[in-house]
Amino acid sequence: MNNHEILSLAGMPPGNPSYPHGPYRFVDRQYFNVIYESDPDAIRAMVPEPLEPDGSNTVVYEWIDMPDSSGFGAYQESGIVIPCLLDGKPVNYTAMMFLDIEPPITAGREIWGFPKRWGEPSLRVEKDTLTGTLNYAGQRVAMGTMVYKHDTACDDPADCARKLAKTAVNLKLIPCVTGKPRIAELVAFEMTEITVKGFWRGRARLHLVPHVNAPVADLPVRRIVEGQHIIADLSLPYGRVVHDYLA
Repeated sequence: MNNHEILSLAGMPPGNPSYPHGPYRFVDRQYFNVIYESDPDAIRAMVPEPLEPDGSNTVVYEWIDMPDSSGFGAYQESGIVIPCLLDGKPVNYTAMMFLDIEPPITAGREIWGFPKRWGEPSLRVEKDTLTGTLNYAGQRVAMGTMVYKHDTACDDPADCARKLAKTAVNLKLIPCVTGKPRIAELVAFEMTEITVKGFWRGRARLHLVPHVNAPVADLPVRRIVEGQHIIADLSLPYGRVVHDYLA
């Protein structure tokens, strides 16, 4: 391979890259979010500076079903998002993510710095209940439930789309071959080309189990605020660096 061919690759391995070039389109992407109040000291300990918790003491535990994802296939994931402020602007900081397929794990970590690890999430409708579970190493570490499509919350699809376009921020850490940090930065992006197909709110419950390799319970549940169920088409574009720790 010559220099041009090498630099044209989407990623590794060179003979069979794990993922193609983006942007990446998601069709019928389904979210189940449980918004809850947690311990403010635990939240603060998990948020990297210069981000600041937004003061609401809330956390979003999410399950996402992606049945049609260009370049990645069909998969599900589960994790924790913390509402924060960056230079006074509201953003969502992704603290943990678990999924069971290699291409989006690799791409997510290498491109956007998503904190992705292997896990076994599941999002499905069980009778009259939207149900999310997460297993790690054969053990249940999270379960969420929500009433199914009780209260529509999408009178204005454009307003719902703006909620999904809220800036997301990740802490991207990639070491050098010397063992020292090569990349240490906060990166940001916004979802684009959003079409909201449904948005519901309702009663929800969340149970988290302490686990050393899936520490979702480190942000304990104090009070459930609400559950959200969203179905949408959207695109994941490339992002930008908003803070460089090595500068």
